Amino acid sequence: MSAIDRMMLSVEGLALGDALGDFYLYTPNPIAGKLRQRSLPPPPWIFTDDTEMALALIDVLRNVGCVDQDQLAEAFATRYLQRPGRGYGPGMCEILEEIADGRPWRKVSAAAYGGEGSQGNGGAMRVGPLGAFFAGDLEKCAEQARLSAEVTHAHLEGQAGAIAVAVAASWLADEKRSNHGLDARNLLQVAESYTPPSKTKDRIKSALEIKWELPASEAAKLLGNGSTGLTQDTVAYCLWCAARKLDSFGEAIWFTLDGEGDMDTTCAIVGGLVALAVGRSGLPEDWLSALEPLK
Repeated sequence: MSAIDRMMLSVEGLALGDALGDFYLYTPNPIAGKLRQRSLPPPPWIFTDDTEMALALIDVLRNVGCVDQDQLAEAFATRYLQRPGRGYGPGMCEILEEIADGRPWRKVSAAAYGGEGSQGNGGAMRVGPLGAFFAGDLEKCAEQARLSAEVTHAHLEGQAGAIAVAVAASWLADEKRSNHGLDARNLLQVAESYTPPSKTKDRIKSALEIKWELPASEAAKLLGNGSTGLTQDTVAYCLWCAARKLDSFGEAIWFTLDGEGDMDTTCAIVGGLVALAVGRSGLPEDWLSALEPLK
C-alpha cells in the first residue's frame, strides 16, 4: 500500500468516526437512547472540522511530501473560509480568520489564549493520516506531527497530543510490524515513549496502568473524554480505546462513544487509528456509503 493510500484509509476511518460522533454529540441523553440501541443516523453523514483539517493536511503532504507549515496554514485557512460551518471552536475560528487576513501564523498561534498558545485537541484530531504517511519512521513522524500542530497549537500540550496520535498511527501502518501481528498494549507504550514530557504523556502512562477490562465509561472518568477540549483530557482515552478494539472498526467506535464527552473528536482519533489496523475491507460498507464525499 502506498503512502497516499495509507493516508486515505486513515482519513476515511477518521471521517466515519467524526460524523457518527458528531451525530451522537447532539443527541439528547445518548447513552439512555439511540446509542444504547446503536442507531445510525440517516445519510448523508456530515463530517466536521476534524475531517476538514485532516484533509488540508493531506493536501499538503500529497503535494510536498512533508509538512510545509506556511502551506499548511494557508490550506487550513482556505478550507475554513470555504466551509466555516463545520463546527470549528471559537478559538480556532479566531486563529484561522487572522491567518486568512494575512497575519503570520507564528504570531497568531503564539498569541492565542493570552499568549500561552492552544492546548486544545485539534492538533491530535487531524493527524492520523500524517502518521499513516510516515509509516514505520517514528522519529520523522513525531517531528512532522509537531510541525503540523505548531501552526495552530503553540502550546506544548497541543503538540504532544499530535505527536502521540501520529506515532500510534505510524506504528499501526508499518506493514513490517503488522505482518507479525498486533500487541495492543504496545500501541500505548510506543505512543508514550515518543510523547514529550507533558500532562498528555502522564495521562498516557496512566492509560497503561488502568485495568484493561474497564468499561469505556469508567476509563473516561480516569483519563478524560475530551469534554474540556484539552489535549491532555482527550488523547490518552482515545489511544486506550483504539488499543482495546483494534480488531473491529465498528466496535471501536461504539466503545469510544460509551465514554461520551467530545465524541466527534474522540471517535475521529480512534477511527483514524483503527482503520489502519483493520484495512479498508474492515470499514463497514454501509457506513462508507452514507458518508459525504471526502474532498
